[in-house]
Parts: sequence; structure tokens; C-alpha cells
Amino acid sequence: MSENPTGGPAPPSTGCVTDAQLLELVDRARQGDTEAFGDLVDRHRHAVYRAALAALRSPEEAEDVAQEAFVTAYQKLDTFRGEASFKTWVVTIAWRKALDRRASLSRWWRTARPEATAADEPGDAIERLAASGPSQEDEFLGSELAGHLRRLVTTLPAKLRDSLLLVGSGDYSYEEAAAVIGAPVGTVKWRVSEARRLLKRKLARLGYGDD
Repeated sequence: MSENPTGGPAPPSTGCVTDAQLLELVDRARQGDTEAFGDLVDRHRHAVYRAALAALRSPEEAEDVAQEAFVTAYQKLDTFRGEASFKTWVVTIAWRKALDRRASLSRWWRTARPEATAADEPGDAIERLAASGPSQEDEFLGSELAGHLRRLVTTLPAKLRDSLLLVGSGDYSYEEAAAVIGAPVGTVKWRVSEARRLLKRKLARLGYGDD
């Protein structure tokens, strides 16, 4: 396996492979070929990391979850039947682990701060941790607008926020996101559309136009 399965924000250039070639890598990995599994990791580490980051919004937590997801995928290779792509399968593992981690962190936050209100709880602690330093979004949008946008995203209902962040990462189609989340494609499309509508309305109240 690669030394750094999740790596940085940009995926390595590994070239295009067919579904049949990916299945061949899976078969080889099942037979104990660690180099083949390392190739699978290299080809999917970015998508796995981005899914975890979408759920957790903390690079450190997302890195840990991505590592755990690949370990679990290796241990459960025999359960992969090819009904979905290997990418969707391993990203789904990461997504579920990230949601479990988020719930655990939220419980810890409520225990550590028993005086916290309901408005403080739904992942906001994680969002604050993730907001401690500059991000690519900050550089692109400008620190003021990015700060408003990050804060407003945390106020969205969890299902809208998760769908928006997963699709908005640019690493997954609506179909892939729906498979990972476990909801119909139409539902995910509606959630993303509704999240964007609410964000636009909230930004308009702050003096930002549609652009």
C-alpha cells in the first residue's frame, strides 16, 4: 500500500483505466497482492478524502477517516461484488465512517460544553475547528465572503449541507453522491438545489447579489 493513502488535495496522475482493469486490480488484491491494492488506493484516495472532508470539514479528521476507510476496504474486499463501482463502494465506506465520527465529536462537544444550545451542536464544533486557517475557498472567494459562506453552510439542515458539500466537491456525479448517501438521485438534486437557494437568500440579506 502507498505510504500516504490520502495524500494532499490534488490526486496523483495515475492515468485512465477501464472498469475491467479496476476489477482485475480488486481480484489481485483479494489474492494478497498489496501492490495492486496500493494502486487502488492511489487512484481513489482523493475521492475518499474529499468525501470525508465534506462530512467533517476538518482536514485532520478527514485524513484519519480516509485511512480507516482504506483499511476497512482491504479487510472487506471479499464483500465487494461489483454491483457499484469500486470508487462508489470505498467512498461509501468513508462516508459512513465520517458520519459516525461526526456524531461522536458532536456527543463529545455536548459533554464538554453542557451549557451549549441546540444551535451549537449540529457539526458546528467541527466547522469551527476547520475554520481556523485559510482554505482554497478563502483564496478564491475572498476572506470576508468565504467566512460568511462557511458560517451559513453550517446553519443548513444536515441533509442539505451534506448533499451540497459532497456534490460541490466536484469529485462525484449526482448518481455517485446518491449511492454514497443512500438516497434517490432526484432527492439529492433537490437537496443541493434547496441548499443553494437558501444560501443565496441568506447571502442576499448580507448584501451580496446572486453573482
